[in-house]
Amino acid sequence: MAFQLKISALQMKEYGVVAEIKQDIAHITGLTNCMNGQLVHFEGGSTGVIVGFDNGYELVMIVKEGAKIKPGDKLHSTIESCTVPVGEQFLGRIVNGLAEPTDGYGPVKANKRYPIFNESPGVLERTPLQESLETGVKIVDMMNPVGKGQRQLILGDRVTGKTTIATDAILNQKGKNVICIYCCIGKAEASLNKVLDLFRERDVMSYAIVVAATASSSVGQQYLAPYVAASLGEYFMNELGRDVCVVFDDLTKHAWVYRQMSLLLERSPGRDAYPGDIFYLHSQLVERACRLGAARGGGSMTFLPVVETVQGDVTGYIPTNIISMTDGQLYVSTPLFSEGFKPAIDIGLSVSRIGNKVQWPAMRSLAGILRLEYIQYKELEKLTRIKAGVSQAVERRLKKGRVVAEILKQGNTDPVPIVDQVLILYALTAGAMDQLEPAQVSAWQKGLSAFIRRERPDIIRDLEVQKKLTPELKEALNAQLATYGGSAL
Repeated sequence: MAFQLKISALQMKEYGVVAEIKQDIAHITGLTNCMNGQLVHFEGGSTGVIVGFDNGYELVMIVKEGAKIKPGDKLHSTIESCTVPVGEQFLGRIVNGLAEPTDGYGPVKANKRYPIFNESPGVLERTPLQESLETGVKIVDMMNPVGKGQRQLILGDRVTGKTTIATDAILNQKGKNVICIYCCIGKAEASLNKVLDLFRERDVMSYAIVVAATASSSVGQQYLAPYVAASLGEYFMNELGRDVCVVFDDLTKHAWVYRQMSLLLERSPGRDAYPGDIFYLHSQLVERACRLGAARGGGSMTFLPVVETVQGDVTGYIPTNIISMTDGQLYVSTPLFSEGFKPAIDIGLSVSRIGNKVQWPAMRSLAGILRLEYIQYKELEKLTRIKAGVSQAVERRLKKGRVVAEILKQGNTDPVPIVDQVLILYALTAGAMDQLEPAQVSAWQKGLSAFIRRERPDIIRDLEVQKKLTPELKEALNAQLATYGGSAL
């Protein structure tokens, strides 16, 4: 069982009685010495967590239901906070919101137990972010880089590819010594199954854990799921010094669950019927992401929370809350998605506050003006839509902008290695793509990577090791571009 009590020489129990039950919230009397986050065990086998106090009652959220709870049922508590099992054996497993396996492969042997609501590391325990988490999504790695230990929000309307961006980042961690945790909160079983099928097909489960609390799960499990996922990741970061990437899909539904809980708890509603402490709900979660200093093992935990907007409104209560507590956001635009620009990330509204200091020096030197060129192209395109004719100079700028747009496009579940992105950008800045039509770009850039890997694998190897463009590498690349350009056009 995921929830169990530690046996000690002296263990104090306190007994109480159920006074009232409202869906998943029980009103208890008799637990005079309890505290928030403490475990409660009912006589019918159910388990709950104390979530508040009201007029002589202790308020308990049911997180695991045994026999049906009714007024008059007895229960007991011990002086123990809510903890879950953690350890290496969880890799490759699917667990619920209580860290209990649901994949049919039997129990998981835990190495330790971690608090669900763990404290985040202090400022002196952290170190500045200096290494990039390579997502394999070109528009992200080139213009909105994510550092290991960063909190990068992904937000946008329904069915615009938010989950795809997050799962592509997980796919790209294969062979990079990064532990990935996918946390599904309040989504349909069909959506979860699509992700699981992809992970199994691409052998992701060898380095990943799935924490699933779907819409059919109890309110308590949906509420606890993101904190459980963070605790599982903290084990690898704290104990083993590993790099971890956690995807929360999505925190909008987590906020809905908390609003539902709060209404049952009779807490005063505020904006959009959310209680006043909704900000604390997510801030205590996302601040657990960081890169630890060498004294703490040097591990890191990166968060990629997903948030849903309504009709592109980024000023909604939950989106603005989470934007204010993350280190940047990727805004997925419905109009761009409808135009066929995928991933539909709006460059103008997306930002990474870590900046390009975590990028490869080679990428930083090539991608510096890419954002400006692309935004200028989009503005120029809008102006030319209302004008009958344009000059040859404007047409050349438009054509180059269309080429840049084609470079940034990418298919689903097709992450691109950083070294290939560097090759593409170098070819663009060197003028090797000036004669291409936009329709030729996709096949040309894929062919370039394959050509150089076949003809000069040492260039790829040197780039991966040095991560910068030396004069020797530039000379070798120019020679390969001349050869490939002549044969490809």
